Amino acid sequence: MRLNVRQGFKMAFKSIINNKVRSILTMLGIIIGVAAVVILVSIVRGSNQKLREFYESMGTNKINVSAYQYNGDDITQELYDFCMGLKTLVVGVTPNSSYYGPIKYLTKSTDSNQEYGQPITYLGSDLYSTCNNYTLAGGRDICWLDVKNYNQVVVLGAKLKELLFDYKNPIGEKITIGGQKFEVIGVYEAKGGSGNWYVDYMCVVPYSMSRLLNKTTSMTEFTVKAKNAAATTEAITRITGFLEGQIDSNAGFFNVWTENTWMESSDEQNKMMSLVLGGIAGISLLVGGIGIMNIMLVTVRERTREIGIRKAIGGSRRSILVQFLIESAVICATGGIIGILLGYLGTLVAGKLLLDMVLLPSVPMTIGAFLFSVVLGISFGMYPAVKASGLQPVEALRAD
Repeated sequence: MRLNVRQGFKMAFKSIINNKVRSILTMLGIIIGVAAVVILVSIVRGSNQKLREFYESMGTNKINVSAYQYNGDDITQELYDFCMGLKTLVVGVTPNSSYYGPIKYLTKSTDSNQEYGQPITYLGSDLYSTCNNYTLAGGRDICWLDVKNYNQVVVLGAKLKELLFDYKNPIGEKITIGGQKFEVIGVYEAKGGSGNWYVDYMCVVPYSMSRLLNKTTSMTEFTVKAKNAAATTEAITRITGFLEGQIDSNAGFFNVWTENTWMESSDEQNKMMSLVLGGIAGISLLVGGIGIMNIMLVTVRERTREIGIRKAIGGSRRSILVQFLIESAVICATGGIIGILLGYLGTLVAGKLLLDMVLLPSVPMTIGAFLFSVVLGISFGMYPAVKASGLQPVEALRAD
């Protein structure tokens, strides 16, 4: 007598329905384990996504260069010419010095802003927005003639424009930076979002204005924009070699690094954290699996006479083995589905509370969690199933 698989599933669901409380308690470990895995791994993935968005908002494939000579010599032009000569590797280079100080427009001043403090005024070239991933929302950007002719012009970040001008068009208006008048020629689009507002609480002036704001013409901080991630490594090697030839270690120092390294390091750390948290949650699944095995052993004992009757009328050992494996798998699969649903709900809540974003588990992880719960049911149900299929008909029929 061969087992009808469809009938086997019907018997499995009937067993769950007839023993509701016991079935729910049996599934509890699986439900908690699956939900925990889904939520924890999703949160790690969401935090990694948030961090990557932050790095991307700052600009990807950026190479940061610090170069200083003790005698005060400036290598801005030499570095600019060298980097722009690397046409296959580099798309732009700009000084990236900064000035911290109050910015005023009529009666409004950043001095009175307790929430955000003082904005950053960056001193850059005509390629500053290219190197730092800023896009114009209105007006024009700094051009090379502004740098060359010492034009006192400024491009505002979205947050600074909002605080100084509200909804008024700032183009053509005059603001005061460090006691000096600057004409607003453009406004950048917002890119920081609610969590990274500070990347928009800034403005950019030509780097030749350093003589007015920082009382020096020497630039020591630069940003180089590589064409892509592959070009970044070679560009770093080329720039490092160039600076070694320009700056003697006894007469100055330099450093070249990229934020791509931090992104890659962050990805590796998050992968490791996902594995650790997934492993911790997996312990709950193992405990749930042991609970499944225990209940299936109890089920075998309760149905010993039934097994004896089936064997006596020609039931095969294989059919009984498959029947108990189906029941075990169905219990775990049902628990897995409930755990996934709770995991989706928990991920939505946790994503909003912890990361301020709409976060959902990935489809591959959801499918993987479900399949793992089924495999867990089959694995831990194997011993009880083998035990049931190995019962002798005579001994089984004698059981109470």
